Amino acid sequence: MKFHRAMALTAAVVLATSLGLSACSSGDGADADLVTVNGGEPQNPLVPTNTNENMGGRVVDRLFAGLKYYDSSGRAHDEMAESIQTTDRKNYRVTIKPGWKFTDGTPVTAKSFVDAWNYGALGTNAQLQSYVFGPIVGFDEVSAEKPATQTMSGLKVIDDRTFTIELKAPSIDFETELGYAPFYPLPEAAFKDMKAFGENPIGNGPYKFARTGAWEHNVKIDLAPNPDYPGGRPAKNKGLRFVMYQSFDTAYADLQAGNLDALDTVPDSALSSYQQDLGDRAITKPTAQNQHIGIQSNVAHFAGGEGLLRRRAISMAINREQIAQNIFHGTRIPARDFTASTLPGFDPNLPGSEVLKYNPDEAKKVWAQADAISPWSGRYEIAYNSDGGHQAWVEAVANSVKNTLGIDAVGAPYPTFKNIRDEVNARTINKAFRYGWQGDYPTMLQFLTSQYYSYSDTNNVDYKNPEFDRLLDAALAAPSQEESYKIVAQAQALLIKDLADIPVFDYVAAAGRSDRVHKAELAWNGLFDFENIEK
Repeated sequence: MKFHRAMALTAAVVLATSLGLSACSSGDGADADLVTVNGGEPQNPLVPTNTNENMGGRVVDRLFAGLKYYDSSGRAHDEMAESIQTTDRKNYRVTIKPGWKFTDGTPVTAKSFVDAWNYGALGTNAQLQSYVFGPIVGFDEVSAEKPATQTMSGLKVIDDRTFTIELKAPSIDFETELGYAPFYPLPEAAFKDMKAFGENPIGNGPYKFARTGAWEHNVKIDLAPNPDYPGGRPAKNKGLRFVMYQSFDTAYADLQAGNLDALDTVPDSALSSYQQDLGDRAITKPTAQNQHIGIQSNVAHFAGGEGLLRRRAISMAINREQIAQNIFHGTRIPARDFTASTLPGFDPNLPGSEVLKYNPDEAKKVWAQADAISPWSGRYEIAYNSDGGHQAWVEAVANSVKNTLGIDAVGAPYPTFKNIRDEVNARTINKAFRYGWQGDYPTMLQFLTSQYYSYSDTNNVDYKNPEFDRLLDAALAAPSQEESYKIVAQAQALLIKDLADIPVFDYVAAAGRSDRVHKAELAWNGLFDFENIEK
């Protein structure tokens, strides 16, 4: 979902500003039973439709339950949905299970879903995840800068447990998508003061805030099991503490010392030794996560035809194989597309994908073609957040570009993930930037629609191509998965031709658990299967 969450990755797999865990040992007093896991400061208050990054997303998904949920292998199961009926994948009748309540005691009804979705779609609410409602009839009127109406005509409440959804066109992904955070319901209390609600959310998921003020900004977030949760992913532990670190090295030291129970990202400095350090507590798993380098078209030399040539040259100037081995010891693999190699339908041999391979001679030639349009001046900077373990690979990429193209190329550190995301979202970053995506639901279309649809609020690089939008629409409307995969391949070939951004790596996650934990597994997207961590 998310900047990693990717992610987004984040979309990204990164950590926000923090304090160390020294005061939060999992062995101290009343907190001894909590499972301590690495986290980071969420970018925004914890509102599902406005959370599009990793650190907020991992908390939101514990606090809320949707119509569906995803198990650790990425399979979708009914959660609040008793039935989701459709004959044409365009018109849906949803019946929710009886007896569900929010943690303030109020019932979860069909209206709880419809009100939350309409809030997320309304243009004046400026929600970062509003694009997910784009397929619903009436979205265009609601999402406008000056909305013609406040509610989408494609949503109708039938009774307390039933509502209907009308889409603009059939969608092969829509039912699977209904476990994604923006589709969570909200209680009536949320709409009285959404910002305050986001600081102390009231959900219906397997966990709840352990207390008022459980979010200590830049320090930790404490969650307690929700005893009234009746769904399919009940907490098998006595609570979670998301601890916010300044570096993965500090987190890894705490993991080894038994002060952190589970760490989802082993730092670069330990990748050559973590399996020996941790033994059977080391975890390695290919996951649906990636890392890209983006640059917005308002940066000098990166608009239009010149910008395309420079992106192509830079991509071919990156020695992905060497960096993956030297820095990541095989825990990254060179990207071959714009999604992730673990996803169903992945094709490693898309037309034009040679631009993603190291080719220094061709890179120099293409860079010279760009210089013929406008001679290069300045420095090529790649922004990264210092708290996310990205320095080594970003600097290696910059050196590869510098050595190949003979230009001044450097990494540009930002203190925190929030710092960099705020500038990316405001279009004020004015340099290249690393970003990643971590899957929110396990389809290639989730990666592509979220990041490259022309109207998506998580389109970081302002990619706009009507033909690409048309192909994604056609892939969603395809009569079968096989046909959808073929159209997705055409759409990705167009992305490669335009080189909307520069794919760099896919992930083979390296993680670990402490000796205080006897079960902790990574899910399909590289996050822990939090509910099933057992001490």
